[in-house]
Amino acid sequence: MSRIGRLPISVPAGVEVKIDGSEVSVKGPKGELNHTVAAPIELSQEDGTITVTRPNDERESRSLHGLTRTLVQNMIVGVTDGYSKGLEIVGTGYRVQAKGQNLEFALGYSHPITFEAPAGIEFAVEGANKLTVKGIDKQQVGHVAAKIRGLRAPEPYKGKGVRYAGEQIRRKAGKAGK
Repeated sequence: MSRIGRLPISVPAGVEVKIDGSEVSVKGPKGELNHTVAAPIELSQEDGTITVTRPNDERESRSLHGLTRTLVQNMIVGVTDGYSKGLEIVGTGYRVQAKGQNLEFALGYSHPITFEAPAGIEFAVEGANKLTVKGIDKQQVGHVAAKIRGLRAPEPYKGKGVRYAGEQIRRKAGKAGK
């Protein structure tokens, strides 16, 4: 049995979970999230806990068991606490500015890059080279942070570019290194 899938999910106070067949909706103080559970997996809710069960030990059921439990847990954490991902901008002249809900980057190109905030995502700019992506959907927060990092990924020689907070860049020696 899946070690992660068999763990019960506790529902904190102030969070409302509705299970309607294969549809799960979680409503909390920060917002509401919906998810469709894959076919063989079943959810049940009883007095403050949610349990995820699978009908058999086939390969597909085993692989979806832990995944489904983690996705529902992430939804509950998202509507109560939310998720955030930090980004750092390294390089001479590289910077970010908040323009309303959007961001404007100067990343060494001949033009500034404007990045529009998708629905459900907020940006917090701390200084000229630090940025935080916030939201209630963990997958969307990670995706937006990856798209911003992709605007100018860190290069291996000087380490210039947009990187995740705390990310270690493997450096290369270059031509002079023997």
